[in-house]
Amino acid sequence: MKLVKLLANLGYGSRKEVQRFIRQGVVTDEGGRALKENEVPPHGQIRFRGEPLDPAPPLVIALNKPDGYTCSFDDPGNTVYDLLPPRFAERSPALNPAGRLDKDTTGLLLMTDDGKLLHRIIHPKSHCRKRYHAILDRPIEGHEAELFASGTLMLNGESKPLLSASLEVIGEKEALVTLQEGRYHQVRRMFAAAGNHVLALKRLSIGGFQLPDDLEEGQWRAMSEEEIGTIFQS
Repeated sequence: MKLVKLLANLGYGSRKEVQRFIRQGVVTDEGGRALKENEVPPHGQIRFRGEPLDPAPPLVIALNKPDGYTCSFDDPGNTVYDLLPPRFAERSPALNPAGRLDKDTTGLLLMTDDGKLLHRIIHPKSHCRKRYHAILDRPIEGHEAELFASGTLMLNGESKPLLSASLEVIGEKEALVTLQEGRYHQVRRMFAAAGNHVLALKRLSIGGFQLPDDLEEGQWRAMSEEEIGTIFQS
């Protein structure tokens, strides 16, 4: 791939803007030598204003989503894209959430520009389980685990029952819920069907990949191939 197209696809600017950056000498190799348009050294050796380039596609990042952020670039207000470098919104192929989180739900959000991987993560046939920590308004009564696991629970307004889900009670008003699918507001609606209300909800893991302990709210990092592989480990 030509240098201009590479940088434009990474969101550093339009092709005309990137050409201007190259002429200005801000695109260099790791030794500081200005590159020309017809030069394409290995990705890891290219510098933009002295900094290494963003990872090339395919890219998968793990983000610890805070409360109050939506997952669509077109939504009004704060979005998860505000937590990333602005140029990430201009990447081609685009970086998209692999399963959204509600505005009021926090925790692990995976984003990728790999369409096949995204589809595999969100498709129910992959059985890519998602685990949540829920804090509830009222004490758990004891019937919820059987209801969630039944495979017959029907949410209001839907015609297809939910796949079996597991519930682990960890406190009077706290529980861990593991889903095999990801329907709209699913955990909140499941507890509503059981006569309760979710006050706070946090996603802890997707498949075998858990939210890293050292990833603070609002922070993100690129995932390694080994970490990506754990997503599909149960």
